Amino acid sequence: MAFEVGTVVDGTVVNITNYGAFVELSDGKVGLVHISEIAEKYVTNIRDILKDRQQVKVKVLGLNEKGYDLSIKQAERKTPPVERKPFVERKPFDKGPNKRGKIKLKSRTLGDVEHDSDRRGESLSFEDKLARYMKESEERLLDLKRNVEAKRGKGRIR
Repeated sequence: MAFEVGTVVDGTVVNITNYGAFVELSDGKVGLVHISEIAEKYVTNIRDILKDRQQVKVKVLGLNEKGYDLSIKQAERKTPPVERKPFVERKPFDKGPNKRGKIKLKSRTLGDVEHDSDRRGESLSFEDKLARYMKESEERLLDLKRNVEAKRGKGRIR
């Protein structure tokens, strides 16, 4: 009799190792409860929580060629685990329009960056945004290069 994934069953701890505990289920098969699936808190020593021949409730996470993948932590949960929201890219902090009708955005890597505000609600395509970014980057690099060359005194005879 094989247990389905998600089923909570009773089992007996038969062996404890540094990386987890082996639990024998009622069908005679043995499954592994990994150390990360034993308790909600961080576990350094499994023997502090589990003992040999201890009766435990486990949740079946999966079945592989060696036996079951089990979890004590998920079997004890009263509520289902919280689903995480997918990553959403956040827009930089908007400081508001400046004197020239542009919006000044704060960037961690580039400092203050000015972008044209689109008053008509039209959005630029990715290619247009990329072209604008490349142009602004080249202008900044050229300014930096001129500044460094001026400090070095390029063209002056020493």
